[in-house]
Amino acid sequence: MDSRAIGRRVRYWRTRRNLSRAQFADRCDRSVSWVDKIEAGERALVRLPMLERVAAALDISVAALTEDDTAERATQCLDAVEVQALRTALGSYDTILGRRTGRDPDLTRLRAQVDHACSAWLSSHFAVMGRVLPDLMRQAQAAVHALDGEPRLEATRHLVMTYRLASSTLLKFETTDVAWLAADRAITLATQSEDLICLARATRSVARAMAQAGQLRTALDVLITMADRMEPDLAGDPELVSLYGMLLLPAEIAAASDGDAATATALHEQADAVARTLGPGYAHRTTAFGVTNVALHRLAALVRLHDGAAALTYARSINPEALAVLPRERKANFLLDLAEAHRQTGNTQDAGRVLLQADRVAPEEVRCRPVARQLLGQLLGQPGAPPLPQLRQLALRIGLPA
Repeated sequence: MDSRAIGRRVRYWRTRRNLSRAQFADRCDRSVSWVDKIEAGERALVRLPMLERVAAALDISVAALTEDDTAERATQCLDAVEVQALRTALGSYDTILGRRTGRDPDLTRLRAQVDHACSAWLSSHFAVMGRVLPDLMRQAQAAVHALDGEPRLEATRHLVMTYRLASSTLLKFETTDVAWLAADRAITLATQSEDLICLARATRSVARAMAQAGQLRTALDVLITMADRMEPDLAGDPELVSLYGMLLLPAEIAAASDGDAATATALHEQADAVARTLGPGYAHRTTAFGVTNVALHRLAALVRLHDGAAALTYARSINPEALAVLPRERKANFLLDLAEAHRQTGNTQDAGRVLLQADRVAPEEVRCRPVARQLLGQLLGQPGAPPLPQLRQLALRIGLPA
């Protein structure tokens, strides 16, 4: 085994677990100098019992230290330890009940951290989300309870955004119960604030959790109700217009998932009209709402209506230059929907090529998410033309039978 590669992985996981060298040394019952030598590759972890001790101290498998494919995949995905950390942070009532942390909140720092988390989300960096969100949640909670007036409103918006990011990340990994808890925290806080920005963000999170839990009509009703509430306040405010549009898009997806093609089409047309008022090149900084994102949701709706042929026809109308400037998260999910559309029409070869393209754009979306792994498994098992050799290689790399 390559001691330098293992040392780099030890350092990576120690940092990802927010452990100091001294804390990690204590967990391993070793000295800090021993940690330094291991991480520098100057001392090899050659005995299995010591490898197991180090892996246990980091809450990972031995394979995440010693096997290249497993190690690569582990660095890309949210893991069970981080899901539990999010659950614990959401289950803590200390700051919700007003317990002071003893530190004065720093809104400038909090704003920068939330912006960093938003950027990580748009880049599909799930490991970053798992590492930063629990502590960010606690900091934002403390700020909300320590501040008053406009500073409190800003802190509230940051906390609602943090809850939304947590919920959205967890939904990608189909951890619906914890995602719904995060969304419920957001809607409760937003209702108390009576702030339209908070309410729109929180409503979207709650509705998406409902939809993933199978409550499609309820999700649709919640989204439409909130959109109707926002309509009188939209004039001249691009932020509110964008958030309004981002209520219509998941409503379209919920309707399509429920088999209601007419409602899905009507919501698409409404969202498209809203996006065009913002200009052809507009894309919101955190939601990417704009004409192109509306088009991507239309494709997704057609796929959920199981009309792969119509989805492929519609895909040809999407401007590739406008698509190219969207965040990785949006581009990768467009490609996953496009691959599914090809699969629905029986074209496994093109489905495989598009899935491989999605893996190049954002490997975290393909290698970590259950929906993408399921699609890959379907393509490998579908009768007809043999799957692309690269698909089998991808399956092996992410631990699926090839």
